[in-house]
Amino acid sequence: MMHRRLLSALAAAAAFAPAVAFAHPGMPGHTHGFTDGFAHPFGGLDHLAAMTAVGLWAGQQAKGGQGSRAVWLWPLAFLALLVAGAAAGANGLALPGVEWGIVLSVAALGWLTAFGARLPLAAGAVLIGAFALCHGAAHGVEMPADADGLAYGLGFVTASAVLHLTGVALSRLAERNGLSLAPRLAGLGMAAMAPLLLAV
Repeated sequence: MMHRRLLSALAAAAAFAPAVAFAHPGMPGHTHGFTDGFAHPFGGLDHLAAMTAVGLWAGQQAKGGQGSRAVWLWPLAFLALLVAGAAAGANGLALPGVEWGIVLSVAALGWLTAFGARLPLAAGAVLIGAFALCHGAAHGVEMPADADGLAYGLGFVTASAVLHLTGVALSRLAERNGLSLAPRLAGLGMAAMAPLLLAV
């Protein structure tokens, strides 16, 4: 029975873990409005992993008390600082160490999910917001300063929210079905692959 549950958890973890192995495109031609903006987080393993991990980790907190507020507050913190970072990047404000911050976000959020870490609500929001600022800045430098840029930004914010909600839903579904190990294994996989992003 235990063996069967472990296999189920591994299978679920494989489904949870991002499977797209592409780095940040960062090239002209990727910023033609809402559709490209929406597709962008799904086309980069760094963004895909971090945003899914935010949802998985927030979902792990939902066991009553202030933890249940993390389910919506932490993704909102990410989205708010994502927009702030994107605005900074689009207006030419270069944040130092953005790429390192993105890689660190994948590693840290992966480990936090792997261990099911429980942080105070505010501390988790600040940490997630700091990582979101880096992701937003990376997005922002690719955005044209026109209406297409606004549509692109709306697209990647929408996609980010979808990834957060997916992570939360998968985390809660796993918990209800006795597969709470699955999000942890997915987080471990994200943390393990984070160093590979440096080589891309």
